[in-house]
Amino acid sequence: MDNMGMTNALYAGEDRTAKCGACTGFTLKMIAVITMFIDHTAATILERALTCPSAGYITTAEAYNRWLTVYQIMRGIGRMAFPLYCFLLVEGFVHTRNVKKYLGRMAAFALISEIPFDMAFNRSFFDMSYNSVFLTLFLGLAVIALVHKVDEKLQIQDQSLLHRYLKCIAIAAVILAGMILAELLHTDYSAAGVAAISIMYVLRSRRMTAFAAGVVTLGLLCGTIEFFALFMLIPIWFYNGKRGYSAKYFFYAFYPVHLFLLSVICWFMGLGI
Repeated sequence: MDNMGMTNALYAGEDRTAKCGACTGFTLKMIAVITMFIDHTAATILERALTCPSAGYITTAEAYNRWLTVYQIMRGIGRMAFPLYCFLLVEGFVHTRNVKKYLGRMAAFALISEIPFDMAFNRSFFDMSYNSVFLTLFLGLAVIALVHKVDEKLQIQDQSLLHRYLKCIAIAAVILAGMILAELLHTDYSAAGVAAISIMYVLRSRRMTAFAAGVVTLGLLCGTIEFFALFMLIPIWFYNGKRGYSAKYFFYAFYPVHLFLLSVICWFMGLGI
């Protein structure tokens, strides 16, 4: 990740774990990718096999209950992925030299991912009723970029109470607008996802607190299964703030590619596209 000059002072007060940990951004991305793949395998292949008995893969009540338990475990593991992506999105924004390019990449891959997402989860080639998490991440990035701009424009010394109050209202309005837009666009995690990203950004000077608050937000708005992601506080504790091995476009491309491949596997298995 690159450096964004605005955060040098912030990092002076960063978590002490950021200075001595052995976990890099690459490590966190790999954990996110693996847990996401486990989740999506369950949400595509296994879910279709469970809900389509005519396909002949699960033929007895005993087998159904056994595979249902496996499905639930895999989905629980998968809850760890999205908060990590939110955390890494904030880290990426804080360190990037070019926010516009960052937004452009997110927008491009949101478009690229839509058809594979629809194939995997909507069982069609194009369906706007439920849209990919890449769009949620793009909206979250746009929101925190605007929040930063608001904070920058209204930043003066010796702020009065009224000035601080008005700045808080402006920031809250930007976040709320992003949440509403996510709902209108029917994105994965929708308003809750944008809220989690925003909270992680606002609390970014304390990474453990920021991540935990984001997960709690998801748990309260999306369901208690999201609290499984609190286990990811362990790698966050060891995160050293460094990028590690660079494989940027692998992580961007993995999302649409793995969804497309899972859809193809479902088709070969007779479980639809």
